[in-house]
Amino acid sequence: MANQTKSVPAARPFLKWAGGKTQLLGEFGKRLPAELHEGKITRYVEPFIGGGAVFFALNQRFSFERSYICDVNEELFLSYRVVQRSVKKLISELETLETAYLSRSEKKREEFYYEVRDGFNKKLPEIDFRKYKLEWIERAAQIIFLNRTCYNGLFRVNRRGGFNVPFGRYKNPDILNEDNLNDVATFLKTTTILQGDFTQCRKFVDKHTFVYFDPPYRPLNPTSSFTSYSKNGFYDKDQVRLVDFFKELDGKGAKILLSNSDPKNEHPDDTFFDDLFSEYFIERVPAKRMINCNGARRGNISELIITNYPVHTK
Repeated sequence: MANQTKSVPAARPFLKWAGGKTQLLGEFGKRLPAELHEGKITRYVEPFIGGGAVFFALNQRFSFERSYICDVNEELFLSYRVVQRSVKKLISELETLETAYLSRSEKKREEFYYEVRDGFNKKLPEIDFRKYKLEWIERAAQIIFLNRTCYNGLFRVNRRGGFNVPFGRYKNPDILNEDNLNDVATFLKTTTILQGDFTQCRKFVDKHTFVYFDPPYRPLNPTSSFTSYSKNGFYDKDQVRLVDFFKELDGKGAKILLSNSDPKNEHPDDTFFDDLFSEYFIERVPAKRMINCNGARRGNISELIITNYPVHTK
């Protein structure tokens, strides 16, 4: 079935996520492969789904027969599965949390936040992420609640997997967005959701596939690491392993786009990615550094867009 522009629900990410790509959607849109516009690509694969901004944007523009998304973060995987399978019950749980939270004074809201966070963390050892259960619904609601009411909209865990972001003092946080959750659930009907290493997507990739890689960014400096958004971390050796996988999927004939931080923002002589992807097409595009506890360090930077096909931007 050919990919065609279509009228679909305007779904957007239901979780705030470090390194979210909403601000780069315009740049990505200029660099999509011609085969996608021509209807030759019928499958979408995203091995690091995160907040899913690119996934939602492309599914609104093109009619993929099937999408495959993956993430190593177990809590993220659980959340997507619950939206996919039990969105009505999830909405009901979120309504309860939202009502309980908004009816309180700021001091009582803070107390309520930490009660939910403590309960969420204490429940972790009991959660079986391998098999879908009704208890997942309550946990997904708590994840969304914590994400929407915590400081700076972060999702961060410690080495034991415990959520450790402090309270955020928002006057009217958007805890429940029923319409968006229903729209997200619509997209997920034709999506396979995987949990684990990015290489799990290997068997779903062929010459009719578009793959978007959004790995945990290589830190721009020692204090900006995004690896804490998963208890497992993502290091230079993993970036090297990723480029090997990139090359493997290139050999299958897939069209691939990858984004990452540009080391040259902090160290002009750092050619880490230029060397790794020397046989591919590398561009630097302007972006803003959005998440940093120090507001002075948020600002204009460049990010890398790497493809295995030539791009012709207008």
